Amino acid sequence: MRFTEERDDRYHRLAAQITSERMTDQLRRRGRAALFALIVMGAMLWIDGGVATAESSFAARDVVTRGAIELGGAVGYAQATTAIGAGTSTNRSAVFVLPRIGIVLTDPLGSGWYQGNIELLVEPVFARFTRPFAAEGAGGSFVVKYNFLSFGRWMPFWDAGAGIFWTNLAPRISEQSTQFEFGLETGPGVHYFVTDRISWTMGVRLHHISNANLGERNTGINGVLPYVGVSLFLPSRF
Repeated sequence: MRFTEERDDRYHRLAAQITSERMTDQLRRRGRAALFALIVMGAMLWIDGGVATAESSFAARDVVTRGAIELGGAVGYAQATTAIGAGTSTNRSAVFVLPRIGIVLTDPLGSGWYQGNIELLVEPVFARFTRPFAAEGAGGSFVVKYNFLSFGRWMPFWDAGAGIFWTNLAPRISEQSTQFEFGLETGPGVHYFVTDRISWTMGVRLHHISNANLGERNTGINGVLPYVGVSLFLPSRF
């Protein structure tokens, strides 16, 4: 009888200990979740406050002036299309890494909503093809960009570039027979200035790769290349 009572007592103590530990663990988890939520909310308020202060003090036209330097980079995903050109397959995809350095060449041109300036960039490119099989690519382009300056912290742009490109995708695909290629690209984009020097960037380009008939096959690969990135604009030096 006594043994049964002692066993029941040990059982109840153990059950109470387990329940207490579970409650403590739940409280800890809730405390960590609340702390995380407070940190996130604080960061959002800090960012909103900083952005609100910055918004009242500058616009893109105050930053992107003649002689200003742009240092930045972007990551994009190119998907081939047969809607343009004579490409035989859409089964061509690649991740692109696009660092860039540029300089604004002109004072504002024109007036009204289309007022802007011209920027020249050098843009290296590194690519990793994932379809139709793994392959690499590397090269670089000169890019001319027109920056629209009449939209406050938003700065739409249109750019166009040309350069050289090497890839071991060829001659393993039907479109191309040489590994040395030329690249053409153009499309719209936009910068959004989160501070008076740093901007988020996003855009989309029509991207073309071909060998200019230097090889026996030159159908070319046309693709759509959306991208996102960040840029730092340094003050004018002249």
